[in-house]
Amino acid sequence: MKNAIGTVDVETGKWSRLNNAVLIFYKNHPLIFKFIQEFALTFNAYKWGHNGPYLVSRVVSRVSGRPGISFTVLPPSAFYQVSWSRIRSLFMGPADKLHSEWLHRKLEQIRRKSLAVPLWNKQSEMINVENGSIINHIMLDSCIFCNSSNLNLLQYHKI
Repeated sequence: MKNAIGTVDVETGKWSRLNNAVLIFYKNHPLIFKFIQEFALTFNAYKWGHNGPYLVSRVVSRVSGRPGISFTVLPPSAFYQVSWSRIRSLFMGPADKLHSEWLHRKLEQIRRKSLAVPLWNKQSEMINVENGSIINHIMLDSCIFCNSSNLNLLQYHKI
């Protein structure tokens, strides 16, 4: 998929805030130039999100529907199956049968609906990947640069 933006949240069927964490565009797409231009003209280091998700949302609101600026807004489920405040749950292995069933259902939901899983590094940088966890399964199934030695490093050092 090209020329796509991830959204953080949806209210009444329409996006209320886009996210700069997921921007998938062809080289030289005019919207990328608009983002860079807005950043240069309105940079503000003192407001959270002003130079990130709110910048993307401002620009898209202004240019949406203009000729030559086509893109897709992907739903939150494409990237945000788990809130940043609950990211630890993806790293935990099954504690009991009920938890194991939840992990399996959540993993299947992620596989069906997600294009990527953000790890929210500030929240997860010190968490070990436990055997049987959702992240462990994703790494084993999907990692394009991992081998067994890399998985061991990831498990103990979160590189």
